[in-house]
Amino acid sequence: MPNTTIYYFSGTGNSLVVARAIAEKLGDAKLIPMAHKDTANPSPDTPRIGLVFPVYIFGLPLIVTRFIEKLTILADAYVFAVAVNGGMPCSTLTQAAGLFSKRAMTLSAGFAVTMVDNYTPLGGAISPEKQKVRFEKAALKIDEICAAIEKGQHSIDRGWPLVNWIFSGLMYRRAAPKIPGLDKNFKADANCNGCGVCERVCPVNNITMNERLPVWQHHCEQCFACLHWCPNQAIQYGKNTKGRARYHHPDVKVTDIIVRDV
Repeated sequence: MPNTTIYYFSGTGNSLVVARAIAEKLGDAKLIPMAHKDTANPSPDTPRIGLVFPVYIFGLPLIVTRFIEKLTILADAYVFAVAVNGGMPCSTLTQAAGLFSKRAMTLSAGFAVTMVDNYTPLGGAISPEKQKVRFEKAALKIDEICAAIEKGQHSIDRGWPLVNWIFSGLMYRRAAPKIPGLDKNFKADANCNGCGVCERVCPVNNITMNERLPVWQHHCEQCFACLHWCPNQAIQYGKNTKGRARYHHPDVKVTDIIVRDV
């Protein structure tokens, strides 16, 4: 049995890269995508369990919430979570800890790692040069996280109370119930050639192809994998994404994101 099982969720590759780095540094670790159809609870013999995921709208992605709600672990397992964010994790880790507590489980530690923001409606991806700087800083943070995990550190990054109240409290709570239907803002423009990449990268089967055009099914996660991985940049969200730079982590391939058929 592996010493550590790490579950991850990733749309553009940021969280996957962080999960890979942690697994490599800890050693004897197994990576499992949360979106995989066969994802199961960890073996009772696994002493350390990790969750690595992005921050969406200043809180937990809905798929991560559902995953935690079905997770079953031993009472003495060391569980850590890593919230990968574009600069504002807010109270995402506190939310995760609360979900664990509701199920009579304990989140032992929670950490935040800043990577490249990928919410295109608010702006295109930063330049490759700036991305490199962010990756380097993230690597140093991952070193610190792994050292803390190895020591069995118990602490959770809870952010700043006022910022949390505004963003995770007001904005997230109002927006989260609406997330599945926000895919009404997606559309494919004239550059779409019907390749179906968007359908395959969607982690929750939210896209079907109809006459070689994507159709969103209104149970979206807002991961934007469809938009960022489209080879023709044909998928738009609202009125502001056309012409804006797309992003996926340079060390991740589209085949790494397509996990449902593994």
